[in-house]
Amino acid sequence: MPDLQLALDVLDTGRALELAEQTAEWVNILEIGTPLLKHEGIGVVREFVRHFPDHVILVDTKTMDVGAYEAEFCFDAGADLMTVLGVADDATIAGAVEVAARYDAGVVVDLINVPDKPARAAQAAQLGARLVGIHSGIDQQARGQGPLADLRSLQRRAGVAVAGGINSANLPGVLDEHPEVVIVGGAITGAERPDVVARELREMMA
Repeated sequence: MPDLQLALDVLDTGRALELAEQTAEWVNILEIGTPLLKHEGIGVVREFVRHFPDHVILVDTKTMDVGAYEAEFCFDAGADLMTVLGVADDATIAGAVEVAARYDAGVVVDLINVPDKPARAAQAAQLGARLVGIHSGIDQQARGQGPLADLRSLQRRAGVAVAGGINSANLPGVLDEHPEVVIVGGAITGAERPDVVARELREMMA
């Protein structure tokens, strides 16, 4: 069964912690979203590590340069995973991976806007990435683009996380491609009862 990752793209640490608390029973990975990290700073990572010691904490840094430098402060704060953009230089990915290894942590390479996703996924794996991410961003979703076609292009390779407008309606098609991690944001965080939606998605995944 895939892991369920909750993308917390709110701007307030208190609200993010509240959402995580409501859904923690059903979620494996708690993602400190890029907007949350930029707004609140690296201290939000320490807060999540303190409140949720049994969960995997991912920091969605979307690192584009100086991978080792950004990895150092993320993993020193207690994160388990960080993201590096697939369009970044190989050295950026490799630098983050090298630092991650010292902390027994991992790097996720986000393939957003990568033209040849299967080829870059293979390269990322060779560079030591723990996961590659198929990701349709919010701006892409606004144009009607979803992650399923890109996910299928990887032909069910191991070590894939998928994100981009996933909800109970399109989850079955995503699960048909056997990703290792399913990332859900707004479908949970924007719901009147986030706990109910998280439980529903988890039960569908089971």
